Amino acid sequence: MTKMNIKAGDTVKVITGKDKGAQGEVLFAYPQKGRVTVQGVNLVKKALRPTQANPNGGIDTREAPIDVSNVMLVCPECGLPTRIGFKVEGDTKTRVCKKCGKAIS
Repeated sequence: MTKMNIKAGDTVKVITGKDKGAQGEVLFAYPQKGRVTVQGVNLVKKALRPTQANPNGGIDTREAPIDVSNVMLVCPECGLPTRIGFKVEGDTKTRVCKKCGKAIS
């Protein structure tokens, strides 16, 4: 189990793999597996069997999880991919951008 600094709702940039350079929002984070699902990245085809809601079945395109080491958080302030640091103030621990030093919500 790896420590993940990326949460659902963060904007990330893919730094390696077939979708290198793509940017998107994290839809789901799986800390136990060390993976994240990013909107519009790692699209796979999935065959759907017919159901009452979808009587014809068919093939659906959806996002599959990728390893968290393949993405980098994009700072909302400076707009650049950055590493993440932490700052403890009183009882609160906040994530901070290593490039500009601003807090990341």
